[in-house]
Amino acid sequence: MPLVLASTSRFRRELLSRLALPFLAVAPVCDETPLPGESALDTAVRLARVKAMSLADTHPDALLIGSDQVALLDGEQLGKPGTLEKARAMLAAMSGQTVLFHTALALYNAASGRLQEAVDVTRVTMRPLTPAQIDAYLAREPDALHCAGAAKSEGLGGALIARIDSTDPNALIGLPLFALVTMLHNEGVEIL
Repeated sequence: MPLVLASTSRFRRELLSRLALPFLAVAPVCDETPLPGESALDTAVRLARVKAMSLADTHPDALLIGSDQVALLDGEQLGKPGTLEKARAMLAAMSGQTVLFHTALALYNAASGRLQEAVDVTRVTMRPLTPAQIDAYLAREPDALHCAGAAKSEGLGGALIARIDSTDPNALIGLPLFALVTMLHNEGVEIL
């Protein structure tokens, strides 16, 4: 059964390639705007599900993987900043704070209609950051504009972080591999 990653994220492709399985990466059809009153957890789960299921018509015999991440700081969802100004503001707000990163995973078997879902919540404690440190980071880490909260932990963003608490270190990068291995096993796909 073909495996399709519903994502254009280079980071998610790199993570999935660690499992040494052949897969396609295809852009999902998904509006990533949070719904009014929706919690960060619910947003991440909904978007992961929508991303996976959005490809069912074009890949009717595939296992479709969707993943989404939402950062939460003091009750406010932080998405991908997209601009330097927004990234600066997000990083300044997160300075010295603990941020919750909700990374949801959905595996949809388009042939059977079976949907499996999981969420990893990663607690990230940020170091106190000066405006000069934030500017230096953003100048050297342009991919940060495309990461939730502008915090790209697998790159120079590691210097922003004082502590990470998670059940799966891959989740913070964007794809909970530990849960995915279990889900694939449930669909008869063995990694080892």
